Amino acid sequence: MSDRRDILFYKPYGVLSQFTDNDASEVQRQTLKNYITVPGVYPVGRLDWDSEGLMLLTNDGRLQHRLSNPIFEHPRTYWVQVERIPDVAALQRLQLGVKIQNYQTRPAQVQILPTEPLLPPREPPIRFRQNVPTAWLELTLTEGKNRQVRRMTAAVGFPTLRLVRVAIAHLSLDGLQPGEWRDLTATELNLLLPKSAKYERR
Repeated sequence: MSDRRDILFYKPYGVLSQFTDNDASEVQRQTLKNYITVPGVYPVGRLDWDSEGLMLLTNDGRLQHRLSNPIFEHPRTYWVQVERIPDVAALQRLQLGVKIQNYQTRPAQVQILPTEPLLPPREPPIRFRQNVPTAWLELTLTEGKNRQVRRMTAAVGFPTLRLVRVAIAHLSLDGLQPGEWRDLTATELNLLLPKSAKYERR
């Protein structure tokens, strides 16, 4: 596929992870079209309007299917700011899987980050509650149900305040600022493709 395009995008807060806003209301929300002018690419999976971070877009339907299908278990890593400090029991529940809307989540990798991660400020910033501490978690999933991270942390009693996806498999936000995008390198792409469909970018 010589004319293929595969790009990484750092989605800002308040941007829909699609190219059109299907809401008929008068309030026009920002979409991918406000940032990405590459024709024919579509997002692999989605990232909620009120979440930030890494998105992968491609014009290769096979790659889109492979990365979106949970049977391939591609990891997705999030930095999650939650209200209050989760205890060991809450972290264990997240690691083992919790029940959300009649669905049992898969086991996840979870740890409390020792320091607040270096991230660009969010606009608008989160609403802080005086005298209520917050903590940052690193959470890695191999599935992507609707608003799953938020529902998982709420289920164990620690609501999500800010959510940033920092990695998809081996791909990361490194070198990107909110609203920026870049093409995948040949090495990055080859690590995503099955052995029967390796591609060398010229």
